[in-house]
Amino acid sequence: MDRNREIAQDANIPSLSAGKAVEILSKAYLALAKAGKPFRLFPSTMLWGPPGVGKSQAVREIGEILERETGKKVVLTDVRLLLFNPVDLRGIPTFDKNREFAIWLKPKIFAMDPGDGTINILFLDEITAAPQSVQASAYQITLDRKVGEHGLPENCIVILAGNRLTDRSVATRMPKALANRLMHFEIRADFPSFLRWAVSRHLNEKVLGFLSFDSSNLMKFSAEEESLAFATPRSWEMVSRILDEIEPDPQKASPYIQGLLGKGLALAFLSYCRIYRGLPDPKDIFEGRFPPAGKGADVQYALVSSLTHYVFPRKEDFPKVRNTILYATEHLTPDFAYLLMDNYSYFRPGYQKDLLEKVPEYKEFIRKKGALLNGAGR
Repeated sequence: MDRNREIAQDANIPSLSAGKAVEILSKAYLALAKAGKPFRLFPSTMLWGPPGVGKSQAVREIGEILERETGKKVVLTDVRLLLFNPVDLRGIPTFDKNREFAIWLKPKIFAMDPGDGTINILFLDEITAAPQSVQASAYQITLDRKVGEHGLPENCIVILAGNRLTDRSVATRMPKALANRLMHFEIRADFPSFLRWAVSRHLNEKVLGFLSFDSSNLMKFSAEEESLAFATPRSWEMVSRILDEIEPDPQKASPYIQGLLGKGLALAFLSYCRIYRGLPDPKDIFEGRFPPAGKGADVQYALVSSLTHYVFPRKEDFPKVRNTILYATEHLTPDFAYLLMDNYSYFRPGYQKDLLEKVPEYKEFIRKKGALLNGAGR
């Protein structure tokens, strides 16, 4: 057996999508928070995975859920251990007031609010990129929740993340003593999880459409290849940002997109983007004008993503959202109508319930397609 796989990609470690990891970890932290119990009762957690798979974003999403569900302020302290020396975690030594003994000034990462109205998350990112001397300094943090005389407050969650040795990224072997102090999960790319996140973050419609059409393009990382530009959830988010904030025309943005995804995949993406030129205007559909829709799968994926993107900032205007639902049920095939409804449910927590109450056609759609919406069709 390749010893580089002892921790990373170990068959004994659960492999989860980022969304599933967010779900199960949030559930555990919420149980402790609502019971008023200290977070030290739950093990420090290590998230393994290739570059760009969504480990850091998952931690931020956990923070958002805790803030929303508890009403408390969540403070995320993101520490990149690659940039630290062992002494940085313990603090700077100085003398006491009698000049007899050395004391250690508390490092800023321990300057946390211990109050009941706050939840702290200490996120030790890129721990596998740090030298073993720095990883060893994390022993006390992960188990005893302190370094030297400096301790973490009871309202602090500890999460770690890093690349696997098999990713051939910047990584050193995690000492067994540290590994045994942690609960391990491997994070894998998963398109349904990415789609839920992407819709709720209003990612660009062309990114949504292309990846919905061929989800295999979400993650193209390979440790065996030397390419510097490759697709990951993180690079697709950057493509979305380019199109939304820098250059909306994909053809003019081609150099940026190629620099993020690599030439081959970028050209396939740019080719797909041409479909959007002939689509019905989502504004017309939202306003109640129903132009005909194309029948090809690539076109319907593009139209679904276009409607999803247009409706998102207008999602509380239920009379006009109703127009898009009527259009979907009349002009899209059932599978694509379902996909649009599914996307709408990701807009925000509770949005599907609001649709049920305020849009009768949506309720009828669910009645007719209930088996599909409950998972039988996907």
